[in-house]
Amino acid sequence: MKHLTMALGLLLGSFAATAADMSHGADNFYKSDTLTSEKVTFKNQYQMNVVGNLFMPKDMDKGAKNPAIIIGHPMGAVKEQSSNLYAQKLAEQGFVTLAIDLSFWGESDGQPRNAVSPDIYAEDFSAAVDYLGTRPFVDRERIGVLGICGSGSFVISAAKIDPRMKAIATVSMYDMGSANRNALNHSQTLAQRKKIIADAAAQRYVEFTGGKTAYTSGTVHQLDADTHPIQREFYDFYRTPRGEFTPKGTSPELTTHPTLTSNVKFMNFYPFNDIETISPRPMLFITGDQAHSKEFSEDAWRRAAQPKELVVIPNAGHVDLYDRTDLIPFAKLTAFFQQHLK
Repeated sequence: MKHLTMALGLLLGSFAATAADMSHGADNFYKSDTLTSEKVTFKNQYQMNVVGNLFMPKDMDKGAKNPAIIIGHPMGAVKEQSSNLYAQKLAEQGFVTLAIDLSFWGESDGQPRNAVSPDIYAEDFSAAVDYLGTRPFVDRERIGVLGICGSGSFVISAAKIDPRMKAIATVSMYDMGSANRNALNHSQTLAQRKKIIADAAAQRYVEFTGGKTAYTSGTVHQLDADTHPIQREFYDFYRTPRGEFTPKGTSPELTTHPTLTSNVKFMNFYPFNDIETISPRPMLFITGDQAHSKEFSEDAWRRAAQPKELVVIPNAGHVDLYDRTDLIPFAKLTAFFQQHLK
């Protein structure tokens, strides 16, 4: 009975927290009634299928050449988490928008599932430009990109070598390279980094000889008294009805978790090196003033050349800008893309 009471208390507490956290307009699964939507599939350069949701205003003139925006989901997430919301809100403002699943995630190709490959992730954004730029209703000279969380670093990596991306925006960006090499606020020691690398290398032998795939990081599956506040923040999105989504063919136990052996590839990922070469194409960095990831947007903004802008949203944390429509500056994003994709 004691365990049942504790479980019931945790369950009720979880529901109460979920209800409370729907404040500030949390609306991850928003569905617009003014848009058409279509699931599309296209190949990247590695002949992998990339799947996305294409959104357009119902009254859009398909005989005209329209501006378009590609939206990338948070690291470990899928297009149904945050990026569909952004894609619809921007499509309501007259853009063609495309929310994609990165390779190895969601409905896009890639084995093993949940693998990390920063180069292929960046390629997926260029492949999305290939797709949109060959649609008769899209102006290939007016294509922008928007990356949320980890995708912010992937769109920067892509834009450095793909000048077809005419305007680049990030929201709650994570530099996935620095986050894995150094951790937040450079709190990880070199010895700790080497231990992570050694564990991943040892696991390669296990999997090469037929052993079970190991996963790492991602979002915890239950809370306790010692759960870190940042993990609680992610839990509230990924493990509650607010944002939980399990793609077909996987399980909730694996969602958000990259494979251990591939995750170390982020150690070699330096997306902000040469970021200044993106200029004169404009860059917009959006972060919350309470976001634990704010350091990454500030670092990118410092390194970038003009034109650039850093927008800090008051009273907003990292995950708040995934889906809280009362905090997400959609008007700012709309104005940015309208100005630079005109």
